[in-house]
Amino acid sequence: MEMTTVSRDGTRIAYERSGQGPAVVLVSGAMSTGATTAPLAAELSGRFDVTVYDRRGRGESGDTAPYAVEREIEDLSALIEALGGEASLYGMSSGGALVLRAAASGLPVRRVAVYEVPYAMDDAAVRAAAQYTERLAEALGQGRHGDAVELFLRHTGLGEEMIRGARQSPMWAGMESVAPSLAYDDAVLGDGRVPRSEIAAITVPLLVLAGAASDAWWHEAARAIAEAAPDGRYGTVDRQTHMVEPGVLAPVLAEFLAG
Repeated sequence: MEMTTVSRDGTRIAYERSGQGPAVVLVSGAMSTGATTAPLAAELSGRFDVTVYDRRGRGESGDTAPYAVEREIEDLSALIEALGGEASLYGMSSGGALVLRAAASGLPVRRVAVYEVPYAMDDAAVRAAAQYTERLAEALGQGRHGDAVELFLRHTGLGEEMIRGARQSPMWAGMESVAPSLAYDDAVLGDGRVPRSEIAAITVPLLVLAGAASDAWWHEAARAIAEAAPDGRYGTVDRQTHMVEPGVLAPVLAEFLAG
């Protein structure tokens, strides 16, 4: 059943809650809504009180200008308050970057888990991130939402033929509709580097995961995040890539979140 809460700046945040047990909030990455994390919620709801939500500017949630990462942290704060005042957080991809920043800010979180946060691990990747930020701002500033989506897909390594195919797909209109939120995910990632000093402020247990079948740099980033935290640990999920299967991820997450 869909519910809503109101963030500090008056923005309506839509969420769905299922299951019983300790509270867990699932945070989606770029180009996604709460529906994207619903299959993982279904896997976890046997042991946890799981909440999925539409981040601001997506799905059924509202949006209020101007954007700041702090507003998204306030959204999570409002959600946690609605759930009883404490929760564990799980973030996927750039949603993981938001979760790390939220936990570092001192929100009442019990445990934190993230999967494949796309931080830049060398100078070339940092330069590519800066170029993407510039081009994304230009496309969105000119209202070229389709071009913004293309930029994002290219930035994630999707081939030109697949991008052309995506443009012809029935999903394209929906992707264009959430294109402005690409700037939010980009802002959450900062300059692209692992924010070690910020992560050092996370005092609760932190699990940083990467898919066992993912490229080496995902593991390098995961290890760097885990090493920056006072109570961080790095782990892998068997046979998985960035498109992780909920049924494979859930047992790993559940063991950690159960504490």
